[in-house]
Amino acid sequence: MPLLRFRSFLVFLALLGLIAAGCAAPPAATPVPTPTTAPATPTPPPALTLVTHDSFDISEAVLNQFTAETGITVQILKSGDAGEMLNTLLLSKENPLGDVVFGIDNTFLSRALDAGLFAPYASPLLADIPDEFKLDPENRLLPVDYGFVTLNYDIAWFEKAGIPPPTDIRDLTQPAYKGLTVVENPASSSPGLVFLLITVGRFGETGSYTYLDYWRELRQNDVLVVDGWNEAYWGAFTVGSGGEGNRPIVVSYATSPAAEVYFNNLEAPPTASVNTPGNSFLQIEFVGILAKSPHREAAAKLVDFMLSPTFQEDIPLHMFVYPANSKADSGDLFRQWAEIPADPVTLDPARIAAGREGWIAAWTEVMLR
Repeated sequence: MPLLRFRSFLVFLALLGLIAAGCAAPPAATPVPTPTTAPATPTPPPALTLVTHDSFDISEAVLNQFTAETGITVQILKSGDAGEMLNTLLLSKENPLGDVVFGIDNTFLSRALDAGLFAPYASPLLADIPDEFKLDPENRLLPVDYGFVTLNYDIAWFEKAGIPPPTDIRDLTQPAYKGLTVVENPASSSPGLVFLLITVGRFGETGSYTYLDYWRELRQNDVLVVDGWNEAYWGAFTVGSGGEGNRPIVVSYATSPAAEVYFNNLEAPPTASVNTPGNSFLQIEFVGILAKSPHREAAAKLVDFMLSPTFQEDIPLHMFVYPANSKADSGDLFRQWAEIPADPVTLDPARIAAGREGWIAAWTEVMLR
């Protein structure tokens, strides 16, 4: 075959190959896997910190029930008495130490609210709390319990001495009661401050006989002043000290007789309270959500739980105050031995806030100078 024709034949074969290749079925495409989205991991419930005073006490089983129902754990941060706790909250306002606060009372209410520490929260449980306990119309602090500061006396001591027990705080200024009473310093003690408020409410700041006149008479009648309730009740009071003390009258609580029965397994209390009109003070404690808490939704659940009967019915035999929820049962012991005083003294929280420091300073001048 001549060379030219041979080359033409090779070109022809090459063209045939290209045409065949073009007509062949394309190769099967490699499947591309469909991307899948991993299920989102649920956010675990937060751990809440409950800031409270040193007297806070509740059953571990009750707090465990809240955790079981919500998955939210609660850590307790005790911060001294109510006044010390409030000072701590004020100093840490921008970087709060917790989420919920238990234990601001009506003697410090206005100061706490004026500082803007708390966020409004209208719990549905407020429907079961009497209106007389609701002192903040914006619901920044919600009533959680209440109690009464009043005089307590040693029943057997007065029977043995043949002296009638006191029925009014004015009795303490009379010669028959000289050297019989111990009170707490209002600058360092919550019941001491509340007893001072009783005298302000009873006798006023102006007129022919004022609260300072009353205190001058108490001092002349050899009243003993100590720093706090423990020193007064367990140290100087004849009952609390087991007879080592020499003061049969003490500023304490209307529930103290019930506490004596409960803790000492007695059939009847050795003490009684002076629950006559004008001789006690209604002390209300509140719970609230700190405005800077990052866990407001969880904190609201804790507030609801603390206002519910489950939590409320655990309060009496742990903190010896009355539950704020009217549907909560305070129990047989309280019904029998924790008499609610008649016509307690009340003072507007704003008046307390305006007058507290001045009253304490004036009291100190009269009693300790």
